[in-house]
This record gives sequence, structure tokens and C-alpha cells, in this order.
Amino acid sequence: MLRGKGCYYLVLSIIVLLTPTTAGVGDCGCDRDGLSAETTNAALKYKLGAIAAILVASALGVCLPIIGKNFPALHPESNLFFLVKTFAAGVILSTGFIHVLPDAFESLTSPCLKESTWGKFPFTGLAAMVGALGSLMIDAFATGHYRRVHFGKPVVVAEAAAVSGDEEMGGDHVGHVHLHTHATHGHAHGPGPSATPEGLSELDRIRYKVTSQVLEMGIVVHSVIIGLSLGTSQSLDTIKPLMAALCFHQFFEGVGLGGCIVQAAFKSASTFCMALFFSLTTPVGIAIGIGIANVYDDSSPTALIVQGLLDAVAAGILIYMALVDLLAQDFMNPKVQNNSRLFFGANLTLLLGAGFMAVLAIWA
Repeated sequence: MLRGKGCYYLVLSIIVLLTPTTAGVGDCGCDRDGLSAETTNAALKYKLGAIAAILVASALGVCLPIIGKNFPALHPESNLFFLVKTFAAGVILSTGFIHVLPDAFESLTSPCLKESTWGKFPFTGLAAMVGALGSLMIDAFATGHYRRVHFGKPVVVAEAAAVSGDEEMGGDHVGHVHLHTHATHGHAHGPGPSATPEGLSELDRIRYKVTSQVLEMGIVVHSVIIGLSLGTSQSLDTIKPLMAALCFHQFFEGVGLGGCIVQAAFKSASTFCMALFFSLTTPVGIAIGIGIANVYDDSSPTALIVQGLLDAVAAGILIYMALVDLLAQDFMNPKVQNNSRLFFGANLTLLLGAGFMAVLAIWA
């Protein structure tokens, strides 16, 4: 199912990118203030700087775990990387609760929508719940699919006749570790040493494979929307703090996503595509926002509805992924449960990540 992720991501990005641009022309009575050419030019310079800065921050964040697997201190199974990943999970959780969900509430409870059905029902909570439940269903379905593919067929554990070691290296036994018991003339098969990352079972790898793709989906939806918001804004008081906040949370969202990608043991091409896709989403959103700034009205009813719904769904996805697939999965790991220092450190870094991202809400 998820092996066709290239087409899936392409379709998703087209839907997310184009919908707001066609939604935004109109007026519900919220007028914009006139802007001088000097202010507009200054805002454009900051937006272009934001594209470069956020692209670098995103790329560094998602590539750090990928490159770090070659260094013992930054290996995905090291305690240091575990603490960094927990900090990143706190950032993702706080992003969903503190930044994305309130924006969705603000959009879907705007005075511009009070006279319509959208202003009379809590659609924000409904959309967030749909995002969380949808993530759960995709998570469960995809994990079951991979499990059936990898474990559905019985593995032959013995053969009728003994064969020599040289003969076993060919045919159907390539890539297996062979344990010989000469007294019984049988042998057992297991996955080769390169089949999974160190310390992870095949089922763990499947879980991380699904987690990384669903998590990227949630991050992409939010990143494009927030990029559009920055790109269409003409206020330097909004652009400056938002650029700093985006660099911070894109870096640590990238660390969390990159850790899942590494532990999922994707092939090099898939790893590169996922990292590139994550790095480009917010800068592309900003670029589109710059292009449509003169015709896009973020206070029109249609734009408010589209942005509010997408933000709410993204918040549901991010909250679910942070709590269930990142934090719960790691905190219940025997490695953490049996190490009191690591357990304390994980709790501390989680609170620090969530706290720092929450404090940024004061300015952005």
C-alpha cells in the first residue's frame, strides 16, 4: 500500500497546495490596511530569507539522524540520540496542541463565519478527531499489511537431506544465516545481519516504516499551511518571529522524522526522497504564498474553512503520532524502563521540548 508513496505524496501535495490558492478571493468585511511599497519590499526580503533559513534548518534536522548513524554518539540506538528524539517528540506534540490546533479554532470560529453553519458547530474538534482516528486506522492497516507480507508465509526450517555449506550459499538460501546441527542434519534460517538496524526486530522496523510515512503526512499538511501564512503576510511583526519559530520546530520535527526513517531502514532512494520532500514543503508553501499575496484573502469564508479544517486534521495527526508512535513506543521500551537515569532524562527532555515550543507561541 505505502510502497507507492511517491504518487501518494504528489497527489497530497497538489491537493494541499492548490486548494487554498483557489479559495482565497473574496471579502467578509475584514479589510486590510494599506501598505507602502517600502514595507512590501522589506517583507519580501524577509520572506526570501525565510525560505533559505527554513530550508537549511529542515534539511539539517532530517539529515542529522541519517548521517549520525555512522557515528557511535549519534547512532539511533544510543542514549544521546534517544534523548534528542524525545526532545523532538515534545516539540511535535507542542506544535500540535499549542500552535496548530489554536490556529484551526481561530479560523473556524472567525466572526466571518458566525452567520453560517461553520460558526454553529465545533468542526475544529471534529476534524482533529478525524485526523487522529484516520492516523490510527492507516497505522493499523499498513502495519497489518506489512506483517502479512513479511510473516504470512511459513518459513521452511528443515530440509530432508543435509547439504554442504557451499551449496547452501546458493539458490533460495542467499542472504540467510545458517545454524547447522550436524547430529540431526538440519539447519535453521534467520534474516541476515543487514536485514534490520541493530537492536530492532523486523516488526519494529515495520512499525517505524509506517510511523515515518504517517508522521510526514501530518507534518506536510501543517508545513504547507504555515508556509502559505508566512508567504501571504505583509507584516514584519508577524514574519520575523514566525521565521524564527519555524526554523526551530522544522529542525526538531526533522530530527524526529529522520530518526523514524533511519530505524525503518528504508532504501537509500526512499530515504533521500522523504528527506527532500520534508525539507521543501515549508519553503514551497512560502514561495506560493509570495506568488498569490496580492490576490489571496485569508479572511474570506472559504479560505478560513479550508485552512481551519486542514490545520485541525494536521493537529490530530501530529498529536496522535507524538503520543502513540513516538513517545509511548519509546517510553515503554525495556531499555528505558530498566534504566532509571535514561527514564529521568527522557522525561526531562520531553518537558523541555514541549516547553520551549510552547514559549515560542508568545511571539508566533
